[in-house]
Order: sequence, then C-alpha cells, then structure tokens
Amino acid sequence: MSVLITGANGFIGKNLQIRLREELIEYETFTRSDSLSSLKEKVTRAKFIVHLAGVNRPEDDAEFLEGNTNLSRRLAELAKECGNQCPIIFSSSIQAGRNNPYGDSKRMAEDAFDALAESNGNTILNYRLPNVFGKWCKPNYNSAIATFCFNIAHDLPINIHDPDHVVNLVYVDDVVNEFIKVIKSYNVDQGEVRLGVRVEPVYQAKVGELAELLYSFKQSRETHITERVGTGLVRALYSTYISYYEPEQFSYSLKKHEDPRGVFVEMLKTKDSGQISFFTAHPGVTRGGHYHHSKNEKFLVIQGTAKFKFRNIHTDETYELITQGDEPRVVETVPGWSHDITNIGKEDMRVLLWANEIFDPEMPDTIAHKV
Repeated sequence: MSVLITGANGFIGKNLQIRLREELIEYETFTRSDSLSSLKEKVTRAKFIVHLAGVNRPEDDAEFLEGNTNLSRRLAELAKECGNQCPIIFSSSIQAGRNNPYGDSKRMAEDAFDALAESNGNTILNYRLPNVFGKWCKPNYNSAIATFCFNIAHDLPINIHDPDHVVNLVYVDDVVNEFIKVIKSYNVDQGEVRLGVRVEPVYQAKVGELAELLYSFKQSRETHITERVGTGLVRALYSTYISYYEPEQFSYSLKKHEDPRGVFVEMLKTKDSGQISFFTAHPGVTRGGHYHHSKNEKFLVIQGTAKFKFRNIHTDETYELITQGDEPRVVETVPGWSHDITNIGKEDMRVLLWANEIFDPEMPDTIAHKV
C-alpha cells in the first residue's frame, strides 16, 4: 500500500510519517516545496490519501481560499482524472461549521470531496478536528497549548484573555492512531462520505486550568512532586510540555543530604502514591532503628550486601534477612515492626527506597525503637 500525505511537513504530518514507518507502510509526501505538477503522479500511485495540507494563519484571508479550498479542489480533480477511487482522509476543522474565512474555506473543501465521492466513488473520511496538541506543534502559531508549553518551558510569559474559556482538545497520538487504524482496515465502502468523523477522546478544559497544570509541571523539578501523569489529559499534556525542552534542559539536579553514614536523595514525590528516594551506606553503617504505625516502605538493594533486622514492638519477636545487589529482592517494612538495615559488605551499599507517603516533618510517623 502507498499512502500519499499532503502537508507532510506539518505538525500532524510529521507524527503520521513516524507511525507509518513503524507500521512498515509505504508513503509519499506532498509539501509546500513540491510543485503542483508533481501532485498528479503522486495521486495516480496513491492507494490511500491523507490530506493534511492547509493554511491556518495567513497574512491575508485570501490565502485561506488558495491553501484550503483550491488545493483540495485540485486534489479532487486529479483523483477523478486518474480514475483513482482510493479512500481519502480529510483533516477539516470544527471551524467548518462556523461563519468565518477559515471555516468557509474548510467547508468549501469538504464540498469538493463530497462531489468527488458522488462522481468518482471515493470514500471520504472527513475529520472535523478540534484543537490538536502534542509534540512538534508550532508555538505562537495556531495552538495555545503549544505556545503555553514553549513559553513556560523557556521562562517566557503567557497571555490568557479568559481563564474560564473552555476548549476542546485532541492529542496528536490519538489523531494519528485513528488514521493508522483506518488506513490498515481499508474496508470502507466506496462512495461513502463520513461527515464529522471524530477522534476520541476529546478533552474539555478551561484555559486557566490548563495553564496552572503546565506551571505545576515546571515547578515539579523544584518540589519533586509530580502530577498524575500516567493517564488521560494530564499524561498527554505532560508529554507535550517536556517535548519543548532544549537538550540542555533534559536533566536537573537533586539535593543531596550527606552525613558520615552516606548520602540520602529524594528523587520523586507523588500526590497519592508516596515517594521514591535512594541512599547509600558505608561498610558497617546501620540505618533505620525505628517503626511506623501506618507508613510502609519497599527497599531494593542495588549494590552491596545488606542485613535487614525486624522486631515486633508488641511481642518482641525478631527476624533477620540478607539481600545483595546482584540478586534483586524487595524488602518491605511492616507497621508495628521496628527495622534497620546494615551494610555488612566491603563496599558502599546503594539502596532504592519507596515510601507510600511523602515525608511530613509535622507528622513523620517514624518512632525510634531498638531492633
């Protein structure tokens, strides 16, 4: 299969090219640097067309007609001339339903593809996309998310006219995955026009809330407290935000607490799932010697040899175990048991530590007790 992508060097086009390569799907591109005369040959060869080319922020509104409507009309004309009935994905816009120059140009482009479906039998999948965000979206152009991410990551101010304004958003990975699914299925009926095909999920959020969330990503390097970046909109926004880092921003320093026993470093804190740290201990050094009522921890020795000792604070029962860095084994502390860890090896010991809650000096839940 050969897929033709128009506007291939744009934001969505770049992401789509990567995914097509991953799926081992052949494709050709048509960009601003290509002549219209070359388009006919590419349309002739295409087994699927993804029409992404368009104009968003012209200096003159007349460019909307040329870049959005006329190019779409020419693409439809060429498909008919070639007798190519391949399916066409058209990246339209929710603005197509509104009375403005950009929306009018997109709606007239839709009309051109509707006519192609009727006269030539092509299946048209018309996606009226809301605001699309994600990596490689151009800041200070047509995406507030891209502008916010770039400016906040580069210590530049952002402007918000109405913090309560609600926007509809789709993530570029979801857009591209939808396109890939349709391209691979390739079982749509000829001549069908699918108007307003949706990409899911569509996220809704207030502009002010989005800005606050992006600022929290920036602050997390100081507080070490991460937002819930594993799912949904927050996941997509965080991935987008960090994509605007310059290479010299790829790393940041952590505070190291050091004493005669070794070092202790907090790496990551969460709002509801505790924190991750690591510590070292010199040979013969013992750390701990306390118990918790509710707090619990997981230890993983990644270098050296450790002896863990436990004592039940109620029954006085004791227990010991030894772990080594070359045999990964998690050791958990249990409420009501005092515990300590001793480096019984000849080299410095290094230990990863997860605790189920962020350390609170006002309520540490850490009570000294012999082991």
